[in-house]
Amino acid sequence: MTATSTTQTNDRDIVITREFAAPRQLVWDAWTKPEQIEKWFGPKGFDTRVDEQDFKVGGRSVYVMIGPDGKEYPAAGVFKEIVPIEKIVSSADGFSEEFRAAHPDMDLPKGTTVMTYVFDDLGERTKLTLTTTHSSVEEKNKHAAMGVVEGWGSSFDKLDEFLNSAQS
Repeated sequence: MTATSTTQTNDRDIVITREFAAPRQLVWDAWTKPEQIEKWFGPKGFDTRVDEQDFKVGGRSVYVMIGPDGKEYPAAGVFKEIVPIEKIVSSADGFSEEFRAAHPDMDLPKGTTVMTYVFDDLGERTKLTLTTTHSSVEEKNKHAAMGVVEGWGSSFDKLDEFLNSAQS
């Protein structure tokens, strides 16, 4: 397993990089096929349900992470760019008003972020670079304070386990 690393390209971005011991096609499939997404997406202890995955430019995705306490954390977006097995760009809508009302204790980021996923082919390995671009520095800081880097690190640990089992 390779450690997750972060870098900063500008004051509104969170950039997370992780290398996986699996060929790019396998990582791409795990990232784009609903039945595979549900096996690894979300931090440890969370399950994920894919309610919608219209994987085409202009198509919508809706994932619902379910916490250990049963709380649901929906995430929706629209695919903006798809370069097969190389790159995905999508919007990620902020938390819904219903979710905000149900969680008044959380200082949740507002607005839409842009998520860019780049899959670099390293032969039998794949480097994934995830860039989350926020509408403002304040929104980026709220997202970071929620533990987004640690959350993705935990999700990537689960993806590592899934990829290892898929290659066995």
